[in-house]
Amino acid sequence: MRRTDKELVEDALAHLAVLNEHMRRGDLTDSVVADAVSLRLASAIDALAATTEGFRERTFGGDWQVMRSTRNRIAHGYIFIDMNLIRATVEHDVPDLVNRLNRALDR
Repeated sequence: MRRTDKELVEDALAHLAVLNEHMRRGDLTDSVVADAVSLRLASAIDALAATTEGFRERTFGGDWQVMRSTRNRIAHGYIFIDMNLIRATVEHDVPDLVNRLNRALDR
C-alpha cells in the first residue's frame, strides 16, 4: 500500500524536528552534530521524494530540484560536503520548508 502525501510530509516534519533538536545540542563544528543534522536533512528530503509529483510541484515548484540536489550531495559525496552549505540550509531554508509543509498539511 502506497503511503499518502500527508503521511510522508509528517515523516519529513518529524525528521526536521529531530534535526532542530540536534542543532540545540551543538553546532556544525562538532562532527557528530554535523553528521546527525545532515542525515536528518537527507531523510526529510527522501520522505518528500516519495510524495506525488503533483504535491512536489504545488509545494516546492522549481525549488524541488535544488532540494533533491542537496540530498544527493549528502548521500553520495558526504566526505566532500561543504558544511557552510548545510549551515546555510539549516538556518535559512529549513524554517521555510517547515512552514511550507505545515501549510500543505492544512490544505
